[in-house]
Amino acid sequence: MLRTIGLMSGTSLDGVDAAWVETDGEAIGRIGPTVTLPYEPALRRDLRRLLDLAPALAPDDPFLADCIRRLTDRHADAVARIRELAWESFREGADLVGFHGQTILHRPPASRPGRNAATAAEALREPGFTWQVGDAALLARLTNLPVVHDFRSADVAAGGQGAPLVPVFHAAMAAALPKPLAVLNLGGVGNVTWIGEDGGLIAFDTGPANGPLDDWARKSTGSDYDQDGRLALAGEPDAAVLGRLMAHPYLEAPPPKSLDRLDFSRALQEAGADRLSPQDGAATLATFCALCVAAAGRHFPAPPLQWLVGGGGRRNPAVMRALSGALDAPVRPVEVAGWNGDALEAQAFGVLAARVRRWLPITFPGTTGVAEPMTGGRVAEP
Repeated sequence: MLRTIGLMSGTSLDGVDAAWVETDGEAIGRIGPTVTLPYEPALRRDLRRLLDLAPALAPDDPFLADCIRRLTDRHADAVARIRELAWESFREGADLVGFHGQTILHRPPASRPGRNAATAAEALREPGFTWQVGDAALLARLTNLPVVHDFRSADVAAGGQGAPLVPVFHAAMAAALPKPLAVLNLGGVGNVTWIGEDGGLIAFDTGPANGPLDDWARKSTGSDYDQDGRLALAGEPDAAVLGRLMAHPYLEAPPPKSLDRLDFSRALQEAGADRLSPQDGAATLATFCALCVAAAGRHFPAPPLQWLVGGGGRRNPAVMRALSGALDAPVRPVEVAGWNGDALEAQAFGVLAARVRRWLPITFPGTTGVAEPMTGGRVAEP
């Protein structure tokens, strides 16, 4: 068993999650301490700005380099804190770090907005691109630990979506749970893992989740997110805007498929969301998140017995209420299964780091659409 520290900075851009996990990449042993270190407001603003700049950004841009250094330093802080907590808990250290970095641009082959390809097969013949920033070599030096990174690019280069990566971890965590089961993560973008009775996996991005709602709250109130769903709960979803949004071709497209955080930005503008009141706009975006998840369920081979929800979206009562109304099976936070919904993705990258170290596959035909199970990732030694 390896003692790993998994790190995740998701599309919500709120901070870095870190988790200690004992694993060989297949079985999960002890699950140790977790921590979330928020980003200072200036770094969060700059990371959000990177999303807009990324399509035209040069790799040697000074602003990008400054963001990468600050981002990496914060990840090093998270590793240091987890090592302290692990020592207090187990009198043990760590062998390996799994470092996802921050996605600033994700353009997999078959899911680009404005595509002119006649068929999905034609689109898949064109190379995709995925960009996660963070200095793995610097992190290895700062922590004096091997750092596994660059988890997605090999899959995209082989024609896969490069996302989602967490399904193999979800399957390990859910080994004893009744199936079929759906595990839903609501970060900036939503993603779901469907696990069949035989252990088969289907996974893909459901659509926008917290990302547009966070941006809306920031624009409307100056807050970084809709705390406790207060804004959305005070409004009413706009049926006309929802109707236009639900006509987006992504929602009907079969998996494999994945999204960039900003892929629906133009659709939201064209649907007229900007003309809504702060409250009605938030209610509409919370409902849209849930309707995207319901649309995703149509692609499952069999309906799940329940939906387990992780990520920041499970803390928004407006989103959870909308999910319960849109789905036919019970919707519950992952904590009912004994999981930590704030740490799941960080724990997943600890497990994925061990899989990379052992040359085990991390992406699969049913999760990213790659032709066969693939290894991936690279290791930066200290």
